[in-house]
Amino acid sequence: MKRLTFAGALAGLVLLGACATATPYQAASTSDRGFSEQKIEDNRFQVQFAGNSLTDRKTVETYLLYRAAELTKQNGFDHFRVVRRETDAKTKLISSPSTYDPFYNHFYLNYQYFGPRYASRFGLYDRFWGGPADYRESTSYIASAEIVMGKGPKPDDVAYFDAGQVIFNLTGSIKLPEA
Repeated sequence: MKRLTFAGALAGLVLLGACATATPYQAASTSDRGFSEQKIEDNRFQVQFAGNSLTDRKTVETYLLYRAAELTKQNGFDHFRVVRRETDAKTKLISSPSTYDPFYNHFYLNYQYFGPRYASRFGLYDRFWGGPADYRESTSYIASAEIVMGKGPKPDDVAYFDAGQVIFNLTGSIKLPEA
């Protein structure tokens, strides 16, 4: 019986670990994490990549640039120009209480009754639930750009990118979803 319990616990940890990974390079689906694009004109697109809280800003921006290059090649163009580019950070606080209680967020505890003096006198914060919640910051990034595609040799301007060179240089840093 102990082996069965251990195996179940191990399987749960493996599943939990699989969920705790950075957003891979993939099309955005129902989770809204990944790349998406919108065609504006024949040679103009709005491109976006959204990562989860485990995907750092550099990776989100790299995936956006890679998707812009892929899109340029798929539409028969050679280079693209970044017209507008921005990266938004969405930060939120996530609480991790010292003891598990699903009702704590909806329960009103009258601190005037227990009083902050009780907490400071006895070194406790909340005598009923066992202490204050710990908070951590969680940040996710969304990068977006408007690109204009062109054919022929790339103009000598830093705003233009050769799509073939971008794909060649960034392919090694692109992490695809595991099958």
